[in-house]
Amino acid sequence: MSINVQNLSKMYGAQKAVNNISFKINKGEIVGFLGPNGAGKSTTMKMITGYLEADAGFAEVSGEKVSTSSLNTKKKIGYLPEANPLYFDMYVREYLEFISNIHEIKNQPQAIELAIATTGLTLEANKKIGQLSKGYKQRVGLAAALIHDPEVLILDEPTSGLDPNQIVEIREVIKSLGQNKTVLFSSHILQEVQAICDRVIIINKGNIVVDDMLSNLQKGDSDQSAVIVSFKENVALETLSALNFVTTVNLMKAHSETPDQPEVTRYKLVTTNPDAVKKQLLELSIKNNLNIVSLQSESNSLEDIFRTLTATTI
Repeated sequence: MSINVQNLSKMYGAQKAVNNISFKINKGEIVGFLGPNGAGKSTTMKMITGYLEADAGFAEVSGEKVSTSSLNTKKKIGYLPEANPLYFDMYVREYLEFISNIHEIKNQPQAIELAIATTGLTLEANKKIGQLSKGYKQRVGLAAALIHDPEVLILDEPTSGLDPNQIVEIREVIKSLGQNKTVLFSSHILQEVQAICDRVIIINKGNIVVDDMLSNLQKGDSDQSAVIVSFKENVALETLSALNFVTTVNLMKAHSETPDQPEVTRYKLVTTNPDAVKKQLLELSIKNNLNIVSLQSESNSLEDIFRTLTATTI
């Protein structure tokens, strides 16, 4: 077990920031850690990394308790905090050399160049950190977290300040690293979590409100999902209801797919087998000379799930 959190609690005065939470994360898992501002995400991450002492419970990293083996566990963790503290007067390579000295890395030049290449810093590596954009500063922090090849990565808002292209690049870096490491990361960009993670933990007011595979959450409480189809023509509800695996058909409001297109007719088909229904719809359109404008499955989005579980704080 790479990360093992048991009955972890933290108080700030009279306020309980983290309330008796427990979870486990195995090697090779990339887990999204979500919650509203002030929910306890960063506090939990700081306790796992040993930057904060827990008031109750414990955290283990690779089988060692953080409270009793703080130095050993820190060697196994790559941590990118939300604040991302950097020395702006240092050059990128100079800063990474400083970090590699702290970790007592044997082959420093190779480790530095690998971290620079992995995080896309090659063109900026000879600049002072203070000259970099916010997105590239974030990359320097990520490179520092990776440089000692840790077993566990704790990333607090790793894509903060990145442009859309950079976000995609860092997403691929995280996915690649997650094949051989344990990755726990928080993000307010729910689409990023949905694209990277198979599992999510949502915390609200210091309590874990869900810890499950994303696929299970998107299924909801029912085995049924929906297929949304738009036709240029009007199609009888009875025709769509007669398709196999369709339980309910609803006519949705007519709409235009793009501003310069005329309105089309949209239907929502509730089904236990969306793939089979989509195939039948294509066959139906060919047989009856119908024009399908769009065809897609509908599932619960992570944003919907998040809002439902944390509605009292939004």
